[in-house]
Amino acid sequence: MRTPVTVGVLGLGRRGLRLASIFDELPQTELRWVCDESAQARAVSQSRYPRALLAADPAELLEDESLDTIVIATPPETHYGFVGSAINANKHVFVDEPLALTGEQAEDLVHRAEYGDRRLMVGHMVLFHRAVRKLKEMIDAGQLGDIYYVAGSRFAPGPPDVLRRALADDLAVLMYLLADQPIEVSARGESYIWPDVPDVVFCFLKFATGITAHVHASRLDLRRDARFTAVASRGTAVLDDTGIDCGLTIYQNAERHPPSDPEERRGPVLGDVVSPRLTGDDPFVVACERFLASVRSPARAPDNAREAAAIVHVLGAVERSADQNGRREPVADPPAHATVIELPV
Repeated sequence: MRTPVTVGVLGLGRRGLRLASIFDELPQTELRWVCDESAQARAVSQSRYPRALLAADPAELLEDESLDTIVIATPPETHYGFVGSAINANKHVFVDEPLALTGEQAEDLVHRAEYGDRRLMVGHMVLFHRAVRKLKEMIDAGQLGDIYYVAGSRFAPGPPDVLRRALADDLAVLMYLLADQPIEVSARGESYIWPDVPDVVFCFLKFATGITAHVHASRLDLRRDARFTAVASRGTAVLDDTGIDCGLTIYQNAERHPPSDPEERRGPVLGDVVSPRLTGDDPFVVACERFLASVRSPARAPDNAREAAAIVHVLGAVERSADQNGRREPVADPPAHATVIELPV
């Protein structure tokens, strides 16, 4: 019987508590530590996880030589420091998205993890939805034909972090589905409540393959909505990530002969509408299981650190473009590693 992987969770907000519960329940793990500077958060955790040790200072987790992994669910601006410290302490790391605030920081963390032979997993949870993986399978198998363009929208009332939260998820999905790195972006952000804090972002991306995409993210629209539309030669696929489960609908083009009269050359005709049957796996659980697999067997289940760093590079280009009122901005220093994230079926 394998020795359980020991886990410490740093940051006990809503997402941190959810991750702590998953690692507490998985049979191959032992929730050893829970840590937060808030006494109230620690009190809640003590009642939920009575067998776990409590800490207010992350140094207690770093100094525990018996602790294998640290799960970081803190604000994005703290990720670089906490992840770097955990890797330096010889811990594997699962961190909430995004990996870091800048491409330089992200690349540094990837280098540290590789040099220290530590696994570094970034929790872009939307990628672990079965619907997203199913659409990826269909695109790779050519079932949709040639992809023309992809459109994404994500409306979620919340804190002023549209770029690093909502847009990061959208970029992760785009780069995963297309297995490609954007080479150029153009973005505009609008601030309505606080100056210099974007409440809404409109972003256009051009990929190396020639495929284009546009994304609209807002924290002000009270309609909670998140969806992707991939328009292709054989039909249109719509991912709906609004509810608890992520749904997928395929609008197929009807078969027809090309018209000889130029005036009759209209767009595609709607054929069958199909909703593939999908398993109801919890994407959070799938992501945690994938992380554990990478810790135990990195050759069979590599982490996604380089792909996550590529997303941060694109976010940097988006920020620079938005600061220049939509000027076209190249994606700086794209990693040479292919941005293909392999996920379990």
